[in-house]
Amino acid sequence: MANPGRLISRFGAEMLIEDSSGEIHRCTGRKKVADAVCGDNVTWEHNAQGNDVVTGIEPRKNLLKRPVSYGRKKNIAANIDQVVIVLGYGMKPNWNMLDHYLVATHALDARPVIICNKLDLADQDNFDRERYLEDYENLGYLVLRCSCSTEQGIPELRNILKDKTNILVGQSGVGKSSIVKVLHPMLDIRIGELSDASGEGQHTTSVAMLYHLPDGGELIDSPGVRDFKPENFERNIIEKGFPEFQQSLGECRFHNCSHVKEPGCRIKERLEKGEILPRRYESYLRLISEQE
Repeated sequence: MANPGRLISRFGAEMLIEDSSGEIHRCTGRKKVADAVCGDNVTWEHNAQGNDVVTGIEPRKNLLKRPVSYGRKKNIAANIDQVVIVLGYGMKPNWNMLDHYLVATHALDARPVIICNKLDLADQDNFDRERYLEDYENLGYLVLRCSCSTEQGIPELRNILKDKTNILVGQSGVGKSSIVKVLHPMLDIRIGELSDASGEGQHTTSVAMLYHLPDGGELIDSPGVRDFKPENFERNIIEKGFPEFQQSLGECRFHNCSHVKEPGCRIKERLEKGEILPRRYESYLRLISEQE
C-alpha cells in the first residue's frame, strides 16, 4: 500500500523519507522518481527485504535547480516558500551570485530573503558591504543582519522563517550550518571554519537536508557553493529578477527590446539618469549573455 511522505534528504540513490508520524525510512526509488529531491512530497511502500521503495512524486509547487555541465541541470530542492540567501561579514561577498539567486528565486515565485551573517565581524569588514546591502533594501528586498555567536537578529530570523518552507543558500563559509544550529540547538551539526590559507569557506554540508524548526516551519540546509548560476531562463523570466526594471517594461520603442543595444530603450534611459544602478544593469547583461 502506498504511503505519503516527505523526502528530507538524499544520498545518491538512497533517500530519507519522513512519514506522517515523523518516523524516518531509508528508501530507494523506482526509475520514474530518479529526479526526486529534498522537499518533495512522495509516495512510498514498505519492502520486506532491504530498503523501502519510493513509488511516486506528488505535483510540485516549484523546483530550484541549476545547470551543471553539458546542458544538464541539477535539482536542489522543491516546494519552497522562501529562499534565504546568506552572505557573511569578514569574507569577500559575491554580489553577482546574489543577483543570480535573486533571479532564480523570482522565477520560483518564492520570497527572497537576504541574510548577512557574522555581524560580530562587521568591524573587520572592508568590502563597502553596507552600501551594497542598502541598495538591495532600496529595491524592496528584506535584508537582515545577524550573528550566531551573539544571537543578534536571530529572533527576527525565527519570525521570518516561521510556518514557511525555507532553503538556505550561499557561498561556502558564510555560516549556514551555524544558522541552522542556533535556530535548532538540539541538532548535532558540524560547523565549518574559514580556511586561513585561502580565505574561502570549506564545504561542511554535502547534501541538502530538511529540518523542522521548533517554532514552526521547515529549513533546508544546502551545500555551500563557489558560484551559482540560474538555469537557462527566457529573458522575461530574468527581467522578473530585476524589480527596478518593472515600471519601465513595455515602454521601450521595440516590444521585444532586450535592453542591450536597441535605440529607444527605456531601461537604458533610466540607467543614464542614475535611476538604475550600473552594477545591477551589468549583472543583467551578464545573465543575458550567459543564457545566449
